[in-house]
Amino acid sequence: MSLYFIGIDISKYKHDCCIISAADQQVISKFTFKNNKDGFSELLTVLHSLSNPEDIRIGFESTAHYALNLELFLEKAHHSFMEVNPVLISEYKKSTTLRKTKTDRVDCESIARWLMTVEYKPHSKGFYHAYSLKSLTRLRDKLIRQRSFYLVKITNVLDHTFPEFKPFFNDRFSKTALYLLENYGSSEKMARMNAASYEKLRSLSHGKFSPQQFLALKSLAANTVGVNNAIFDTELNSLLTLYKATAEQIGILEAQIADLIEEVHPHYMSIPGIGPLSAAVIYAEYGDISNFSNPSQMLAFAGLEPGVNVSGTESHGGSMVKRGSSQLRYVLMNCALPLIRFDMTFAAYYARKRAEGKPHRVALSHVVKKLVRVIFALERKNTDFVAQALR
Repeated sequence: MSLYFIGIDISKYKHDCCIISAADQQVISKFTFKNNKDGFSELLTVLHSLSNPEDIRIGFESTAHYALNLELFLEKAHHSFMEVNPVLISEYKKSTTLRKTKTDRVDCESIARWLMTVEYKPHSKGFYHAYSLKSLTRLRDKLIRQRSFYLVKITNVLDHTFPEFKPFFNDRFSKTALYLLENYGSSEKMARMNAASYEKLRSLSHGKFSPQQFLALKSLAANTVGVNNAIFDTELNSLLTLYKATAEQIGILEAQIADLIEEVHPHYMSIPGIGPLSAAVIYAEYGDISNFSNPSQMLAFAGLEPGVNVSGTESHGGSMVKRGSSQLRYVLMNCALPLIRFDMTFAAYYARKRAEGKPHRVALSHVVKKLVRVIFALERKNTDFVAQALR
């Protein structure tokens, strides 16, 4: 059976396809199909006329969500496919021609020919989990930023109406503080709170909000330098409503994320400090670990490898390049913190780096690199984390 390489240039409403035979490396077909059911059926008919799915290698550029439906369709039809970094295709085209020509029909052929030059690493089965988790975790990240934005705006309003309120709660919006703002809002109403008000607050805080604190807050409210204004009350109520709605949506997303990652349950969830949400981000951003040949590639993907400066006879390393996924870097750094507190091997490794004179953040980045090496090993060996086996 002959081998066929197929490059597909993805766009929103249609896709351009180029088919090259491995036997003579000649283009045997170029066509455009629509991004709909009829177009996909047309593509499948062509694929069936070529060969068995095992002899067909399909590649297309990573283009956000436009390729998702095609990916699902190909997986259901038992065809493998490989996503290609657009930068690699761009560099490949530069190496093959000096002409600056960019059309969809040219791009699909470039993808097919590039596919012939590299090791074919098809997307793993069940990539839908990775895509779903990436969508959900990134949406959660945006909502958390939005929630923080609302808290800043609430603080700005309180600076006008009751500036003593937030410092009283140690500059944190605890559950008790938010309850007070939602149910009383203004300093005038807080100053008039009674015994029944305290009982509710005591129950809400599980007895942590003492009578002395209650009386101290009433006194602050009665003597605040803040200004009561109907406009500020309206603004505070609107912001609290938006904050509460955002927080509820974050809770819903986190429940869905936990369910999805539990279905996959990667081995690195057994590492202390990597909970469902952290594991979901790692899985969503890295995808199938088998796509990486070594831990260094994983570090590069996360933007955690050091830059290298070479000039003449001088060569020295630089700071982390910080390319790739910022969400992935953030989660990996946060996962390293409990590791140096609760795992002896990681703690000793961190202490050794600190003893070498490295600042906390630099020493922690070394711990992250060790963590990535452990994640790689666990997934490759198909085993869970065992602290005694760690070197």
